[in-house]
Amino acid sequence: MALATAALIAPLMLAGCGRSGSGSAAGSHRGSASGAHSASQNGPVTAQANVSATIAPSELLTIGQPKPVQPIRPGFVGLSLEYTAIEPYAGTDPSAVNPVLVQLIRNLAPGQAPVLRIGGDTTDWTWVPVSDMSRPRGIRYALNTRWLNVTRALTRALGVRLIMGLDLEANSLRLASAEAQVFETTFGRRAIEALEPGNEPELYGSWAWYLANGIPVAGRPADWDFSAYTQNFSSVARTLHALPIAGPSTGSDKWIAYLSPFLHDELRVSLATLHRYPLQACYTPLSSPKYPTIAHLLSPSASLGLASSVAGNVAVAHAHHVQLRIDEINTNSCGSAPQVTGTFASALWALDTMFALANVGIDGVNVHTYPLADYRLFNFRQSAGSWQGRVQPEYYGLMMFALAAPPGSRPLRLSGPGKAGLRTWATSGPDGRVRTVLIDDSATRARTVVIRSTTNRPATLIRLQAPSLSSSHGITLAGQSFGSTTSTGLLAGTERTITIKPASGVYSVYVPPASAALLTLP
Repeated sequence: MALATAALIAPLMLAGCGRSGSGSAAGSHRGSASGAHSASQNGPVTAQANVSATIAPSELLTIGQPKPVQPIRPGFVGLSLEYTAIEPYAGTDPSAVNPVLVQLIRNLAPGQAPVLRIGGDTTDWTWVPVSDMSRPRGIRYALNTRWLNVTRALTRALGVRLIMGLDLEANSLRLASAEAQVFETTFGRRAIEALEPGNEPELYGSWAWYLANGIPVAGRPADWDFSAYTQNFSSVARTLHALPIAGPSTGSDKWIAYLSPFLHDELRVSLATLHRYPLQACYTPLSSPKYPTIAHLLSPSASLGLASSVAGNVAVAHAHHVQLRIDEINTNSCGSAPQVTGTFASALWALDTMFALANVGIDGVNVHTYPLADYRLFNFRQSAGSWQGRVQPEYYGLMMFALAAPPGSRPLRLSGPGKAGLRTWATSGPDGRVRTVLIDDSATRARTVVIRSTTNRPATLIRLQAPSLSSSHGITLAGQSFGSTTSTGLLAGTERTITIKPASGVYSVYVPPASAALLTLP
């Protein structure tokens, strides 16, 4: 397998040529084209003329061998939902679960069993009512029979693997055990990927779990630390018998540093889970690179840096024979910044970040969403039994990743100074095809990329585009969109797939500003 892959990708080289242009130039790119394209097909004709004769060494970018990371796993892109999001998203009738939601989840894991995490903040605010037990003070939401039946119907409709949060902050072994038993009985053991006690437990000693006479009360004492958490976690784990367990469900760099001893001590853990957000509106000065702006979201630190921050933990988890998922991720961890999170910039960020995480060997990702989040992926309304969904820009980037990185794909090395000005990724798929993603997150600068190949067979190109980086509407993928609303969860409109025929063994691709391109080589 490795030899076949190496033989396929060895002859491929790219060169990038800086160009200026406007986003509108890309709107009419369609049809079949040769190596020297007309401006209406694949960019300005001057960018393509005699391109093989003008490639400078400083412009070269080479697609090399597979990276020393595992192939992309099935279900790599999943979702993370709050407990309170299930009924607004899926509905309240177990016999008629929202079909638009079902399709939108399928789009991100086509032909695969999606991984769905249910948890987030509401993990520790939710309970399954236990007989002869008083409702804990911090509980705000109860899982009733209808909720369980709707979630079971959604699970069966999709064949999902569930990561279910268990309330740890209530500090009740009886409650955690009761929740686990109800989840196993309702969904079946085979549907449960893991049970995850607690959510971001590093905050238990400093953030309010409830109010007493208007005074915030934390779930744990102020000296609560990782050692105390581990003892608490171990006690819960012992009550869960043979069910798979996930943890530590933390987003704190300080706590993440304890992952190795945690996995060494907690032998029942089968899935390591961490959280990552690049931006934070709360308590963040405007001058901070973490304050939500489009420029900050598209900076290398928000994608490549985010992936680098967990790269070392992949080896730690795998050394303990445990998978590592970033089972909660999105753009902005706290506060509201829809002027950033609700724009096309978030689509380019999502596409870039999924590749960055796959390229450091992460086993999977769960993108967090719920109806009131400023970074939500979608929302829904139901009228007269019919569902309508409104899909947000970020979702389009996740969908392009799903097309560019089918399960079993090997991330490929890219090298050379031609990478400057673009985010570039490539995979070699189990179908033998090489897929190259070119992301231009500049608002004004276009690029041209040239690929040399030994084959003369046509390649195909699709684009992810919007009027501008700040656009919240008008986003298209391969010329199609979900429109203002969708009743199917499927892209609509005429698909625009460009066929590029090589000239003298050269494929040439124009990448407009504020766009991404997916080139598939035969």
